Amino acid sequence: MKTAAVLALICLLLVDVRGQARNPKGRCWCADAGLKMVRLNRVEKLEILPPSASCGKQEIIAVMKDGAGKKCLNPESNFVQDLIKRMMETKKQQ
Repeated sequence: MKTAAVLALICLLLVDVRGQARNPKGRCWCADAGLKMVRLNRVEKLEILPPSASCGKQEIIAVMKDGAGKKCLNPESNFVQDLIKRMMETKKQQ
């Protein structure tokens, strides 16, 4: 009886059980392609997230004024590309 218990204990110690690995950064913020256009007077700031190991695509997130949350923007939209250029020019002038 003791040998069986010792063997069972040894087997449990030898088994390497691992759960699913978690990525600390998480996944992409934007689940879909995102909005093609937003009202400029509602945007507080833009967050540009480059491709990373956890998300292979560039993401552009507009933080809205008055606590309206965050909206994902489509980085391929002409409106969004122009918006980024304008924001960069404004930042250079400051």
